[in-house]
Amino acid sequence: MNLLIIIYAVLAALCCYIVLTVYEQVRSPLRDIPGPFVARFSSLWYLYKSYRGNFHHENIELHRKHGRIVRIAPGTYSISEPDKAVYGAGSRFPKSDWYQAWKHPDLVTLFADTNIKRHNDSRRRVQNLYSLSSLVSYEAPVNDCNAILCRKLRDFATTGEVINLTYWLQCYAFDAVGCITFSKRFGFLDEGKDIGGMIEANAQLLLYSTAAGHYPSLHQYLYPLLERIPGTGASGLRKITSAVYDMISLRRRLRGNGEKDKSRVDNQAGPQDFLDRIMNAQDADPTKVTNSHIFMLGWGNISAGSDTTGVTLSSILYYLIQNPQTMRRLLDEVSHVRSAGGCTKESVSFAQAQDMPYLQACIKEGMRLHSATGLPLWRVVPEGGAEVCGRYFPGGSVVGINTWVAHYSEAVFGHDVGEFRPERWLETSGERLRAMGSYLIPFGVGSRTCIGRHISMLEISKLLLVVVQNFEIEMVDDKEGWKTLNHWFVMPLNFNVKLKPRV
Repeated sequence: MNLLIIIYAVLAALCCYIVLTVYEQVRSPLRDIPGPFVARFSSLWYLYKSYRGNFHHENIELHRKHGRIVRIAPGTYSISEPDKAVYGAGSRFPKSDWYQAWKHPDLVTLFADTNIKRHNDSRRRVQNLYSLSSLVSYEAPVNDCNAILCRKLRDFATTGEVINLTYWLQCYAFDAVGCITFSKRFGFLDEGKDIGGMIEANAQLLLYSTAAGHYPSLHQYLYPLLERIPGTGASGLRKITSAVYDMISLRRRLRGNGEKDKSRVDNQAGPQDFLDRIMNAQDADPTKVTNSHIFMLGWGNISAGSDTTGVTLSSILYYLIQNPQTMRRLLDEVSHVRSAGGCTKESVSFAQAQDMPYLQACIKEGMRLHSATGLPLWRVVPEGGAEVCGRYFPGGSVVGINTWVAHYSEAVFGHDVGEFRPERWLETSGERLRAMGSYLIPFGVGSRTCIGRHISMLEISKLLLVVVQNFEIEMVDDKEGWKTLNHWFVMPLNFNVKLKPRV
């Protein structure tokens, strides 16, 4: 009898849910917005599609089929334009609760913070640490990591071993951001291993947070249950969080003992790293820079600054390899700069790289064709509603643009939008070039643009030129191109290559 009562109660609840959902759809002022039929009634359609890891391509096709606005879940709409009302300066659209699953339930991080006022306040306090003028002091550790990676690649070129280049670029990105932030390589490049399981932890976190973000209210209950179970995304998040806390605690002890340089590579004193800079700012004014700020930025540098840089480097190199005429033009440009004494085969300054127009065009085009992020940047329509993409949305609606949808806009980039053609950035001018710039959003858009984008561009620009000058790279088994997996970051899975020294 008790079992029957439970069954009837479940069926009654299900019927009520169906009736309520249908009623809401019928009376909704957005009921005519097109999209997959199932997406009108359940978030399960979007959950399944994002879990499969190919949503960036499906998102593009949905907009080509349905137009500017597409429903992908109840009350959730993908848009095809980086609308200024949503993403512009002073926007009142906060991040959606989907981002809550990207952090420990009891901690605040800059990336996942949905409170606009608190985020803006935190960002203002520390953004000078990420400014272009601060990058000069970060070049030396990046040069060191560049040299170590090149030594490894020369070994592979000598033996003829096939390697997954994305894996090694991830190792590079982890160690480079470790040097910039903590004056310490984690050891990925030295050992050629996933030190402490950090790369795997990040992969687990991506899958967990992408899925849990669909039902963010469950995250605070799921995380405590899963964080101690190896192989779960929650345990991956815990591992990264603990590593950052350990590095910060070590530096505090050393600074307290007057031995801060002993936490650095080879115990050598040198330019201040990111952690020293922010701790000095805290010493100057503890009310301005708190322990929370120190953690959130250290965590953000490691968790977001490694995969995004590795993916972006992979994408640019992939398209250069696939387009030999583009590679030749890039090599001609760097050869000209080198002959004028502007750089060497082993080292290029960030300032020199910025002054190379074709290099910058190649970087833009690589980021356009393969953005590191592959799911929409969700925002919540504020109370009172707002017009987005020419359509009124009531308050509480969730809207967002996928960087891939923006980057593959034929109206902005032309009918050859699927081709790797860096020349488009050099041939275009005026209003169209400004439109292309506004649609190129690999680091996000508006006030929530990635705060570490300049550091990523520093690493990308410097390493890219060193690699292409020193190595010929050949794809292995590339008949169908590479395969990717999109759990927020669109990770290449089989960027398998052989290398030869470039003569």
